[in-house]
Amino acid sequence: MTSTVIYEGEFRTACKHLRSGSQIETDAPVDNKGKGERFSPTDLVATALGSCMMTIMGQRAVEMNVNLEGTKIEVEKIMKADPRRIGGINLTFHFPDNLELLARQQTILQKAAETCPVAYSIHPDIEVKINFNWKVPVE
Repeated sequence: MTSTVIYEGEFRTACKHLRSGSQIETDAPVDNKGKGERFSPTDLVATALGSCMMTIMGQRAVEMNVNLEGTKIEVEKIMKADPRRIGGINLTFHFPDNLELLARQQTILQKAAETCPVAYSIHPDIEVKINFNWKVPVE
C-alpha cells in the first residue's frame, strides 16, 4: 500500500504516506461545500503535476551539475462543471536570478518536466499550459 485516507467529517480527510508517516489533510473548496482551509483533492492533482515536474527536472539538473534550488512554480487549477472536474492546469516556472544555462540545458530540463510521470497521467481533456520563465541562455 501507498497511503491511507481517513474521512474526518465536514468534507475533510487525513492522508498518511505509509512509508514515511508524512501526513496531509484535505478540505473541500468553498465553492463545493467546504471551508477551503486545506488543499482540496483537485488542488493536490494540480500541485502534484508541478511537484513531479520539478522533481524530474531536479534529477536532470544534478546530472548536468546545475543547481535549481529556489526554483518556484506557480500552479493554477481551473475547474469546469457538468461534471465537476479539472479543466485546466497552468504552471509558471520562476528560476533563481543567478541561474545561467545554455539553450541546450534549458531544452533538456524543459523536456524532463514535460515528460514526468504525472504529466503522462493527466487526462488529455485537461488543458495544461506551462510557462518556463527562462533567462536568455548564455552562449
